Amino acid sequence: MRYCINCCIHLLPNDLHRQCFRCCGPNHNIQRCPVCRGEKKNPLCTDSKQMKLLAVLEVRTDHRESWNGIFCLRKGKLWSLIFGLIIMTLVMASYILTGAKHGLLLLPSPFHYGAFTSNPSLMDNESLSDMKDHYQPSKMNISYAKDYPSIKLIIDTITSKIEFTTRQRPYLEELRKQEPHMFSVIPNKFLPNSKNPCWYEEYGGNTTTDPYATNSYALYSKRFRIIFDYLRKVFWNHLYHFKGKHYRLRCLPHFYIIGQPKCGTTDLYDRLRLHPEVRFSAIKEPHWWTRKRFGIIRLRDGFHDRYPVEDYLDLFDLAAHQIQGVLQSEAAKEQGEMNNIIIGEASASTMWDNNAWIFFYDNSTEGEPPFLIQDFIHAFQPNAKLIIMLRDPVERLYSDYLYFASANKSAEDFHEKVAESLQLFENCVLDYSLRACVYNNTLNNAMPVRLQIGLYVVYLLDWLTVFDKDQILVLRLEDHASNMRYTMHLVFQFLDLGPLSEKQEALITKSPASNTRRPEDRSLGPMLPTTKAILRDFYRPFNTKLAQVLCDDAFLWRRT
Repeated sequence: MRYCINCCIHLLPNDLHRQCFRCCGPNHNIQRCPVCRGEKKNPLCTDSKQMKLLAVLEVRTDHRESWNGIFCLRKGKLWSLIFGLIIMTLVMASYILTGAKHGLLLLPSPFHYGAFTSNPSLMDNESLSDMKDHYQPSKMNISYAKDYPSIKLIIDTITSKIEFTTRQRPYLEELRKQEPHMFSVIPNKFLPNSKNPCWYEEYGGNTTTDPYATNSYALYSKRFRIIFDYLRKVFWNHLYHFKGKHYRLRCLPHFYIIGQPKCGTTDLYDRLRLHPEVRFSAIKEPHWWTRKRFGIIRLRDGFHDRYPVEDYLDLFDLAAHQIQGVLQSEAAKEQGEMNNIIIGEASASTMWDNNAWIFFYDNSTEGEPPFLIQDFIHAFQPNAKLIIMLRDPVERLYSDYLYFASANKSAEDFHEKVAESLQLFENCVLDYSLRACVYNNTLNNAMPVRLQIGLYVVYLLDWLTVFDKDQILVLRLEDHASNMRYTMHLVFQFLDLGPLSEKQEALITKSPASNTRRPEDRSLGPMLPTTKAILRDFYRPFNTKLAQVLCDDAFLWRRT
């Protein structure tokens, strides 16, 4: 026989009496309850026998005790709630302070995206500065149109808003104000006896000084530490000693492979580096001009310390040592032999990635960046040469998706992401210029797929505002894949490289292709026909303009 120890009520075999709290359980019976009958003391009974539990079990008849218990319980819950709110407040304060320290809570873009129907009244009455101060992200409509007719209407709206305007170049003094340290390190003139832009810089350290101790590339990446360990060992041997002082040779690239991602830049890099007159940076893609000089390692991780220009120049020390070997040779000293070794850099983000501008340059005009990467490169190297590798933007986007998507990849998922991205882009162009949307950090981060990278002509026209057309070589991946020997000869001619032996040329042109699609991605098959039709419609006006600028209909990427 079982009893409830709280109220001494006899329990049935199947009665758990879970709700009992001092005679207030759901099965409470006034007649059966010893407490409610006024009895003051009750023995605990087990198997019809009385026994004392710690002498005598005291049972009080005052019903206020039960209410006091409830009150104490509620009071305990209240204090727990208050304590929890205090902890949550402290955690949020810590997050905010940490975010501010690492640049995670920087000013957002002046663009905001709400429902996919434009609402100009939300922005027309505000200046750009007002929008920065009172930015409030609106709720995003996630019911995206996915069928072709609906998306076609979106594309028609985007097409109607396309306007290719000429960008105003900033003055040199404006650039100096933005990057005074960079201008203090890189000189106005380079060595006359070197084809590559190089200069001598005085070195104030001694044999025990580590010249790469603070290099951010070495500090943040384990992959590059082997390279810098080697550079430390040979550094002192490559210093130029003159009148009791030590000088190191510094170099910038002679040419840049500036884009685009998933367009064959890696393959071009791998082949070009086999040429005996070509050297590259110690890292294939330093991303210094676009990201590292702003302190961006991964944008989702916020901002770190900015990489100074010296860290970037360190990446060319291996090539600089070889150039110095030529300059210090007897032939160069006696016969004035010219150094023909040139250095290249192959960051595929250089052409298009200006996402950091909104966080560093305030004087924007209607959301357009006042300074672009090419402005600074041209300021230091007005004679630099640029190589661009492009491919059908439709296929480029699918390749980009397969390469960067981490999970749940499929043709159907790609279609949904394309539809979502198109509607985000439409929402932007309804209120802002094409250039403002293409360089908009908020939009670019919000789009599930990188549509903007395929708008080649927008970027090219901006590069052509600072560089002459004969300084830019634009290639197609399709031509490179079908006739590699021809495209490589175009590159050799463009860079004015020396002739090759048949063996050297065969090594360069007959090597297997680099960075091809992974087997697991190939198994997913092609994109859906509807997706392809949608993207062809979207990119068509941009391809048409590109073909006009380059005077080459091959850049229309027509399908027969």
